[in-house]
Amino acid sequence: MVEVTGMLVRKTCILFLFAALLGAGSLRAQQLSVEARIAGLESNEEYMSLLREDAQLQMREDSIVNAVERARRQLRENPAARQQYSQDILQLESRIFEIRNAKGRLIDRINTIEQEWVLANLNGAASQPAGPAAENPAAEIPDSLKVRNLVSNPYFREQLPEADYAALVEAQRLEFDAVDYVNRYFANYGTISELAEAYAAAQAEADAAEIYDKYKTLQGFNRVLADSLSDAWNYIFDNKSYAYGYLMDKLGRDEILSREEERLSEAARQLSELRGETASDAVTDYFLRKKVLVGYETSVADMLGLTSARDSLRGVTAQLEGIDFRLPRIDVAERYFLDYDSVSFSSTPKYSYQHPIPECKVYEHGTIYRILLGTFNTKRAVSTFRGAYPLSYLVNDDRKWCYYAGGFATREEAEAAQKLLKARGFVRPEIVVWTDGEYRNLSKDPEAQHIAYRVEIVSSEALSDAVKAAITDTAEGCELSRVGQQLFVVGTFDDKAVADRVAAAVTQTDPALEIKVAEIAE
Repeated sequence: MVEVTGMLVRKTCILFLFAALLGAGSLRAQQLSVEARIAGLESNEEYMSLLREDAQLQMREDSIVNAVERARRQLRENPAARQQYSQDILQLESRIFEIRNAKGRLIDRINTIEQEWVLANLNGAASQPAGPAAENPAAEIPDSLKVRNLVSNPYFREQLPEADYAALVEAQRLEFDAVDYVNRYFANYGTISELAEAYAAAQAEADAAEIYDKYKTLQGFNRVLADSLSDAWNYIFDNKSYAYGYLMDKLGRDEILSREEERLSEAARQLSELRGETASDAVTDYFLRKKVLVGYETSVADMLGLTSARDSLRGVTAQLEGIDFRLPRIDVAERYFLDYDSVSFSSTPKYSYQHPIPECKVYEHGTIYRILLGTFNTKRAVSTFRGAYPLSYLVNDDRKWCYYAGGFATREEAEAAQKLLKARGFVRPEIVVWTDGEYRNLSKDPEAQHIAYRVEIVSSEALSDAVKAAITDTAEGCELSRVGQQLFVVGTFDDKAVADRVAAAVTQTDPALEIKVAEIAE
């Protein structure tokens, strides 16, 4: 499980990255002094006003994030007040969500203004078709025209074909979107990590259900963010790589191109090793190839003598090196709150007219055993059941009254209760079971006596020692075998509840494994 403090460090790194990553100048929100993200838009009052408003929203978000961090620290120091602190944190995170929505609307308008400006200014570039690149391009660019944003330097507009330059500028614009997707993904991931911990600790079914719903919702949001990041990042990388490659080829800088290919090959190798091992392949791919692309851009800026852009990009490289983007997967199995209870006896009646025997609860998921005490044509008096409790009843399809005692997690526990009830004078107590809502009377159903279960694990590689230890701890004495190239089998088990526990333990140890509990006939 990822610790909250580590998550906050990563998030802080990402928020710092927002200012430096694009090499376009920092958003000094504290001073409400902002710089245009694209050179040439400084005189656009609406554009600069939107940037200042965005900076103000960022200040508010940072303030609330700090408040959340303080609340989490207090929660760790005072677990007894978990409920109050948890409510405060959820309220604060709701405000963060609202601020991010507002920022999203601002960014959409900012992006529109930038795109319109770029398209309008392409006409000037179109009237001056690209000519041969100078042998020493650094000598051709006056210092007054060199800017921190690499793509905003006039050299690219002058040397690239119109369509390629438009794609390069659009790629630069999308860099802001990509960073926003990453920021939001990391923020959601931190909340997901906390929800996973809270879900595991929840004692009440209603509380757990609420937490699980929030967990599933945020996981869904992050899947959408990862898809959006992947689309934006592929466009950015492809078009920037093409534009820089086009210029390096014209300039005959084969050594830069070769170095880029080597770095990209190494990034692809690392991504292949990490695929499926982290929370998001898209986020992992972004950071691995982002490092490659920033290195490429630094080489291009250095070769062109664009010192401001080069120094800015070197700062981005340092920021990237400080970010732990290999987020562990968080997979939470849904918990089923089955009310298990052993059979006891009382000389004082547990049920009365005011407190009647309750209706038996049939759970949609999970396995629970009960003892059927008898099936009757009419409702029975409490005294019929010799002081046994807890009791419950169901009226079956034949309109018969079925009375049950207890609720057990395993067949072994049910058999012990059956033996106890017989010793107490019950003539024919029968073991019944509900599995995911399906009812079976194990005492009457001959086929049920011959049903067994096994845990099937699909993996192309050998199971890790941690997985084997989890199997041993939860299924002591059961055999682990390999069937074919990719299928591992644990069991058999007479009791599905035990098989379910083994499957849950393996899933918790290695969420990437494909696991199921299969029913087999002996």
